[in-house]
Amino acid sequence: MSVKGMVIVLAVIFCATIVQGFPMFKGGRCLCIGPGVKAVKVADIEKATIIYPSNNCNKIEVIITLKAHKGQRCLNPKSKQANIIIKVGYQITSIL
Repeated sequence: MSVKGMVIVLAVIFCATIVQGFPMFKGGRCLCIGPGVKAVKVADIEKATIIYPSNNCNKIEVIITLKAHKGQRCLNPKSKQANIIIKVGYQITSIL
């Protein structure tokens, strides 16, 4: 192998090791698209899931699972109802 070929191979390997450390998506992949709804009827809520910022998504997400298999809704994390759910969730996780 010529010196020129060896330099090209080493440059490709060097670039591949540098690129491997960079995230492919800057913002990550959030589950909620858009701001979400402001409120959901409390009687319709089966489960509330709080997803805190991580490498995948840089914002708090509050996902509400509705009763009777009506699906899921993303709750706006800045809404009053979401703030209450986040506080209660924080208290539960801090006790555990």
